[in-house]
Amino acid sequence: MTTTNSKTWSQRFEKSLHPAIAEFNASISFDIQLIEYDLTGSVAHAKMLAKTGIISHEEAEKLVLGLEQIRQEYRDGNFNPGVDAEDIHFAVERRLTELVGDVGKKLHTARSRNDQVGTDTRLYLRDQIQQIRQQLVDFQKVLLDLAETNVETLIPGYTHLQRAQPISLAHHLLAYTEMLNRDWERLGDVYKRVDICPLGSGALAGTTFPIDRHYSAELLGFGRVYANSLDGVSDRDWAIEFLSAASLIMVHLSRLAEEITLWASQEFSFVTLTDSCSTGSSIMPQKKNPDIPELVRGKTGRVFGHLQGLLVVMKGLPLAYNKDLQEDKEALFDAVKTVKGSLECMTILIAEGIEFRSSRLAEAVAEDFSNATDVADYLAARGIPFREAYGLVGKVVRTCLEAGKLLKDLTLEEWKQLHPQFEADIYEAITPRQVVSARNSYGGTGFDQVKQALQNARQRVE
Repeated sequence: MTTTNSKTWSQRFEKSLHPAIAEFNASISFDIQLIEYDLTGSVAHAKMLAKTGIISHEEAEKLVLGLEQIRQEYRDGNFNPGVDAEDIHFAVERRLTELVGDVGKKLHTARSRNDQVGTDTRLYLRDQIQQIRQQLVDFQKVLLDLAETNVETLIPGYTHLQRAQPISLAHHLLAYTEMLNRDWERLGDVYKRVDICPLGSGALAGTTFPIDRHYSAELLGFGRVYANSLDGVSDRDWAIEFLSAASLIMVHLSRLAEEITLWASQEFSFVTLTDSCSTGSSIMPQKKNPDIPELVRGKTGRVFGHLQGLLVVMKGLPLAYNKDLQEDKEALFDAVKTVKGSLECMTILIAEGIEFRSSRLAEAVAEDFSNATDVADYLAARGIPFREAYGLVGKVVRTCLEAGKLLKDLTLEEWKQLHPQFEADIYEAITPRQVVSARNSYGGTGFDQVKQALQNARQRVE
């Protein structure tokens, strides 16, 4: 049976891997994404080897020049290793040896693939976290732009998906900026655990060579190094934390996506989708489909799956490194891609993909009993115990329903029949605008509070 060429990892083996096993074992198809980080880590390692006298400065210079040549070849599209390379680390080492000769074989001194891949992946994720945090800021900015033009636009507020109380549309949008800010903070906290350097941990037990781990970490911009070599090569808490934070980002995007999908339906008709951010039906020419929010809603599940998958991988692993840990990369890579793509498209959707229908929103807040609480508040402000007022207003609503009326349709005489404390100012108190404006407690939907919240949020992201 045909077998693949011998691997470089050991002369202990007399035979080569079965081709199916080689392909199953290889990670080059996805860890090629780490090549720039692998090269950067290797440059730092070469410099550290020279600093500590493990190799000469001349040898280190050759290694660095060779590594940078590989970087340029990759960027030019001329370095494309296949399955026979197994992983990006072997691919780089093999190409480096081709370029600089036997000195290339010295690069792996005092280093294992275990601490090497851990370093590469952390370097990658540090960059991605910073990029995602900036996307979160950018998304908040477009939400704030939309909110600033809709402070006094009213929209029904819901609980249990039932009309509850009218609110400022800006207040509704600001709720999402708060969620996104927590996401931004959470990623910053995750970054602290990603920013620990495992390089120098070796396979699991450190090394006999007089390396300087702190120097390597400094060259790579890490804040600190792992204090335990076993932990350094086997820890994936940081990856799980990232996937957890990514899952929460997707939760928040999915909630907004769900609302936009509802708002765009004929039943709500709160928004119109623009042509640049919607698609049509293959057989129903009248339709505009909310594909962006639907896809975001759907992609949320795959990020959840990556989190669960890595938790399951980790739960039974003995110390230290196990091949199972190869499964962390595709989960991370896909979660990063999904989150970044979802943030980008949702930002575009908010910026230019939806148009609120102000006339429909005005109708929506005027055609229900979402001002009933304000009637109870009206009586409570006049000395009626709130619970008593609450019960009375329930009777008022029932009376209106039986008569096919809204609260605003009751005559003053009818109001007074319900309770003598009602006066003509009840009509102003239950107008949607006054209902919203009156809720001026801190964090509420009152216009003054919303304007202050907008100012605070804008200062936070600028």
